[in-house]
Amino acid sequence: MNAIEELASLLARLPGIGRKSALRVTYHLLKADDAFAAALAERIGSLKESVKFCSICGSYTESDPCPVCGAADRDRRLICVVEQPQDVLTIEASREYHGLYHVLGGLLSPLDGVGPDRLRIVSLVSRIRAGGISEIVVATNPTVEGDTTALYLKKTLEKEGVAVTRLATGIPVGGDLEYADRLTLARSFRGRTAF
Repeated sequence: MNAIEELASLLARLPGIGRKSALRVTYHLLKADDAFAAALAERIGSLKESVKFCSICGSYTESDPCPVCGAADRDRRLICVVEQPQDVLTIEASREYHGLYHVLGGLLSPLDGVGPDRLRIVSLVSRIRAGGISEIVVATNPTVEGDTTALYLKKTLEKEGVAVTRLATGIPVGGDLEYADRLTLARSFRGRTAF
């Protein structure tokens, strides 16, 4: 196997990149200037070394605690529970949420052997017991696993004396009722609010 094939094979292992895209990226890198290729290789090589998990929330960070957990202006009464570290970046981009986060590291999936002991639920309960938390916002995806995890968290965390809420789901902005599926419509009706 030659160098082009080896690099293309490695790139094809990345999510969303197939064989053709991997070859296209490889050929692009061959045409790119040497400084760009060297900077890219260096950044990839140091990524796992420089990015760690926050010891408090479990999000990706280069400093511990992460900038969100260390910020004095965050609402420390709220914790938004998400599945993966990249979900924190997605929610932060909305600029609507100003509380703290907790990354579970996955979702409950009994068929895949993922039970509560494989998620960061114990550390979430510890954060609540440390005091000052009044609400947990569950922001898991509206899938079978996401709903199962949300229900489990609700039952577990309500015993700790905190309110447990869930992100609203339903028809997206700009969506058309004609194309909404039955489950999305049902969730939209159950989650309706006064205006």
